[in-house]
Amino acid sequence: MHEIEPYFNWRHLYTAEEDENSPFYGLEHSEFEYSNTVYNYYIHPQWDEFGSKTLYMKALFVDYELNYAILELIGEWNDAVENDIMHLKRNVVDLMVAKGISKYILICENVLNFHSSDTDYYEEWYEEIRDDGGWIAAINMPEQTQYDFHRSHIDRYIRLMESPNWRTFQPHDFFRSIDNKLLD
Repeated sequence: MHEIEPYFNWRHLYTAEEDENSPFYGLEHSEFEYSNTVYNYYIHPQWDEFGSKTLYMKALFVDYELNYAILELIGEWNDAVENDIMHLKRNVVDLMVAKGISKYILICENVLNFHSSDTDYYEEWYEEIRDDGGWIAAINMPEQTQYDFHRSHIDRYIRLMESPNWRTFQPHDFFRSIDNKLLD
C-alpha cells in the first residue's frame, strides 16, 4: 500500500496545500517519512489525514466557480467503528460546503471495503447540497464495497459510477462527463 500515491498529474493545476479555502491549506508532506497506516500497512505520505484512522484522502481538484471538488480516497471506509463519514463530513465537507462546493466526485478505487452504520451524515450532506443542484458521485468503487453501499442504502445519497479512464481527462472535462451523466 505504501506505493499507492494520490493521483498527481493535476498538481500543476491545483494543490490543496496552497488553497487558502482548503481544509488542508498549509499542510506539509514528507516524501520519505511514512507514518500513517491502514491495516498496519504504511501508506504513502502524500495522503492527507482528516480524523479517521482507517480512511485517508487527497483533494485532487477544487473549482469554486463551478462549485465542485474531486477527492481521492484510500483505505477502509468504516462507519461502524471509526465513524469515518462523520470525520469526512465535519472535517472536510462542511468546510467545502461553506465555500460553495455542492458537487463531489469521490475517487474510490482504493477504498478496500465499507462497514456501515446509520445514514444520518450521508442524508445531511445530500440535503445540504441538493437545493443547489448538488450531488455526490463515487467513482470506480470496488465491487464488494459497492455491494455494501447498496446493502446499506447509502446509494440513495451517493451515486455509484464507473469511469475507468478518468485519469485521461483534465479536471473540468472529467467533472463535465460526470455532471452530464447525472443530469440524464
